[in-house]
Amino acid sequence: MDPAVFEEWMMTGLVTILIIFMGFIVWDLAKKSKAGKFGTFILFFVLGLGILAFIIKSVVIAYIESSS
Repeated sequence: MDPAVFEEWMMTGLVTILIIFMGFIVWDLAKKSKAGKFGTFILFFVLGLGILAFIIKSVVIAYIESSS
């Protein structure tokens, strides 16, 4: 197997696991701090923005590499 393909698979898989783990951490934080529905929504919204930024970065890099 080509090392570049292996690295891409591992990065995708491990980042997915990291995002799931961060979701659990945010849920646990909201539960322990008694954030309520709105506070929990805000916490997950901010986590979602971070995930969205990571996805957008990947798309932009792929677009730039394909146009070069």
